[in-house]
Amino acid sequence: MGKPLSRRALETLAPLEREFYQRPTRTVARDLLGKLLVRRLPEGIVAVRLVEVEAYLGVGDPAAHTFGGRRTTRNEVMWGEGGHLYVYFTYGMHHCCNVVTLRAGTPEAVLLRGAVPVLREPLILARRSGRGGRRLLDGPARLCQGLGIDLGANGADLTSGDATWLASDGVSCRQAWVRRLPRVGVAYAGDAARWPLRFLLDLDARVSPRRGVAAGGAGAATARPHG
Repeated sequence: MGKPLSRRALETLAPLEREFYQRPTRTVARDLLGKLLVRRLPEGIVAVRLVEVEAYLGVGDPAAHTFGGRRTTRNEVMWGEGGHLYVYFTYGMHHCCNVVTLRAGTPEAVLLRGAVPVLREPLILARRSGRGGRRLLDGPARLCQGLGIDLGANGADLTSGDATWLASDGVSCRQAWVRRLPRVGVAYAGDAARWPLRFLLDLDARVSPRRGVAAGGAGAATARPHG
């Protein structure tokens, strides 16, 4: 999806600024589609394009880790300033990562659920133990595994351009290509499980750079994302 990127081209892209993340969480979630998630790994820089995300709306959202004002060592990063990475460990085996939104004291975030590689796919594939195909990075646990994201990245400042950051290369996703669906794996949240806070590109959608057009899409992931 999108034009192939070189390492040199990628390094000319500035990280998204703090203001991008300090907007309403639904807006941030929608605008994350098509953005690049970049990781600086020991083997080199890798990059993927986000194609599926979920919004979690904090203290009033029964599916969120901070529902009802819950504040723990685990979710402390969500209570901080937007533009940081919130990573948690679940089921005793999987990591999931979220982009924190808004300002300190308003604990909301966007779960990163799915992506497609745009730079150094072989490095990502190796971290996924060769499990490629459409499901290479389809699901929050697969995404973290492929990019080497674990609890060591919890709290990372996404605006610093250090080891993990998000950037834009001009790709935009037309509204007609974006689907809004209920979140996955949050049946425990009652009515909130039906809130249409999952944003993804349709299987047959296309993402258009400023110049040229490239095909891509995402399937629905199945791992429990949050909570």
